[in-house]
Amino acid sequence: MSDFSIKKVIQAMGIGSLILCSLVVVGCLAIILFELLNNGLGVLSTNFLSAYPKKGMTSGGILPTIVGTICVTMVTAFCSLPFGIACAVYLNEYAQDSWVNRLIRAAIRNLAGVPSIIYGLFGVALFVQALQFGTSILSAGMTLGLLTLPYIITTTEEALKNVPMGIREGALALGATRWETIRTVVLPAALSGIMTGSILGLSRAAGETAPILFTGVAFYLRYLPSSPFDEFMALPYHVYILSTQHHSIEEVRPLAYGTALVLLAVVFLMNLAAFIVRAKYRVKLS
Repeated sequence: MSDFSIKKVIQAMGIGSLILCSLVVVGCLAIILFELLNNGLGVLSTNFLSAYPKKGMTSGGILPTIVGTICVTMVTAFCSLPFGIACAVYLNEYAQDSWVNRLIRAAIRNLAGVPSIIYGLFGVALFVQALQFGTSILSAGMTLGLLTLPYIITTTEEALKNVPMGIREGALALGATRWETIRTVVLPAALSGIMTGSILGLSRAAGETAPILFTGVAFYLRYLPSSPFDEFMALPYHVYILSTQHHSIEEVRPLAYGTALVLLAVVFLMNLAAFIVRAKYRVKLS
């Protein structure tokens, strides 16, 4: 058998393996979605989305969990997006290729792999105790911001690297300063990648349970949060409570499935927004 035939066989085996892995992943996702829809679709209603939990969370709705998730995600975005994008701009546009900057990049990539529970413990030590923010939306949002920051830095830096160097050189040749070039040429060209990475990072943060477990989420509240220093309820923690800690797990299991569906819908909509933004700016730039 010739080398060309061997390469074709290896290539076919590789493509077949990728297709098989994709089918396995899609199949598992389909099973999970079917299970959630089959058990949770019956509890979804306007009242379920707009009412407070009642009778020990065995009835009623999940309004406080939706509001709490939105609030903590907004705090996360406010804390992570400006710093993450600024750090990526510095590393890609200003920093020299030195061992210090290579060490910084390696540290950022390593932080992206740290378990989320570690961020939760760090958030307790720094925001809850040292800075005395208490268990609150602010503490939980800033903890999730730290969790999301490495991902935003990495995706933003990759988006900036994809902007051709000739665009920068053309702007500099016309007399623009480096900052003017970055602000008016580079960032708009990389905006689709930056927005996509940022929204995907925030959608991951919206579904996290471990970091907010110690920093501000509550088992049950009779009111909506009115300030960043209030405790809050959240969709992922509510699913965890209904599934494992409730005194009548079998009775509230449909509510747990319904809450999981709402959380899945929130994450799906955020991911969909990322793809729409990316497609919109691609068309605009082309």
